[in-house]
Amino acid sequence: MEIIICSSESQVGEVGAAKVAQIARKVGPAVVLGVATGGSPLATYRVLAERVRAGNLDLSQASAFALDEYVGLPIDHPQSYFDTIRRTVTEPLGLDPNRVHVPDGSLDRLESAGDRYEDLIRQAGGVDIQILGIGSNGHIGFNEPTSSLNSRTRHKTLTDGTRKDNARFFSSLDEVPTGCVTQGLGTIMDARHSVLVATGEAKARAIAAIVEGPIMAMWPGSILQMHPDITVVVDEPAASKLIQADYYKHVYADRPDWQKLELL
Repeated sequence: MEIIICSSESQVGEVGAAKVAQIARKVGPAVVLGVATGGSPLATYRVLAERVRAGNLDLSQASAFALDEYVGLPIDHPQSYFDTIRRTVTEPLGLDPNRVHVPDGSLDRLESAGDRYEDLIRQAGGVDIQILGIGSNGHIGFNEPTSSLNSRTRHKTLTDGTRKDNARFFSSLDEVPTGCVTQGLGTIMDARHSVLVATGEAKARAIAAIVEGPIMAMWPGSILQMHPDITVVVDEPAASKLIQADYYKHVYADRPDWQKLELL
């Protein structure tokens, strides 16, 4: 696990995008992206869009798979993840909408939604780069505490805490759906590379738990300690509870030239 501590939220976006771009260039234009919603990855998407517009990142043949979707929201609802991914990822990065996939959260097809999504990911050859955020309770995707560490895409019930965290995107808490379809922790771990971005003191406890704590279902993101290629990019407030913060900074500053990231 590589930990990069940045001086600001904007620098988290720059470094996160640089890491994603570095891997994407190695894979090629047909790279398969895993994309998260929420506030944390937005700066990363903005910088990736700048790279695409500048011509130094080619995503013309890329595919993308969203981590999750609410159950019961129409896809044209402004807070559906289908629409959110369209606004924040598909259009800014110039992706082909036909190659961008979001789990099916419709009530009448819920029973088979997980299996169908797993099939789509397999048909695409798997995810090359999974972009992740993290919830204050340590969830990645919508894998809430006590999720199986080897789970696959499935329906999940959201905790009250997660619904309250997401209520800022809705007119009221009552409008926040109670269920979702989410990639499982096992599905997320299948990605060949992962980049997790997090900012703000509200994420500090979760970051400390998933980076330096034991691997446990109560902190679902802690399973990332077992990932063969995971980079965690955080700002100083999000890193404030890390015991080894000074060491992580030393490692990043001392990396050899071939490991350094190309920032804009």
